[in-house]
Amino acid sequence: MSETITTISELILKSLYLFIPAAVANIMPVLVKKINFLNYPIDFGKEYKGKRIFGDHKTFRGFFFGILGAMLVVLLQKYLTRYPNFAELTLIDFSKVNAFLCGFLLGFGVLAGDAIKSFFKRRANIAPGKPWIPFDQLDLLFGALIFTSFVYLPPLKVIIFAFIAGPLLHIGFNLLGYYLGIKKNKL
Repeated sequence: MSETITTISELILKSLYLFIPAAVANIMPVLVKKINFLNYPIDFGKEYKGKRIFGDHKTFRGFFFGILGAMLVVLLQKYLTRYPNFAELTLIDFSKVNAFLCGFLLGFGVLAGDAIKSFFKRRANIAPGKPWIPFDQLDLLFGALIFTSFVYLPPLKVIIFAFIAGPLLHIGFNLLGYYLGIKKNKL
């Protein structure tokens, strides 16, 4: 579980593995949108200066399932450190970092970053679900890094890689979701 990253391919693999829980937290609200559990907007329908604070798309359901998804993936990653290949892939030293708390903070950070972006998106008169490049691609990274930094901060080269590759992967997965009929917009 060393944080030494020697090659580009190792940097890519370890970075992608580290951010899998963030990706799961980000996609869970979309995957569970038809479940009628905690389907209440986190802003309780309130407005700020005549506009919704976050909008109907940011729900307690999304936060619950997004955080739960991130926590389960981090706990799985901790379990998999028992196997040498996964232990080498893992950047987080789970003997020093509480996996449960790390997963919670990661999931919450991703969704909080998305909610904060939505607040500013409403102020910019951009409709929910409409693209807002580059903010749609960066909000989850900022949120994830800010909140998980309380228990773990990845090496600088991983952070730099995430901010380069993250937006490209986000766009790619949005296109895939669009063509699979999961998302309404391409970006």
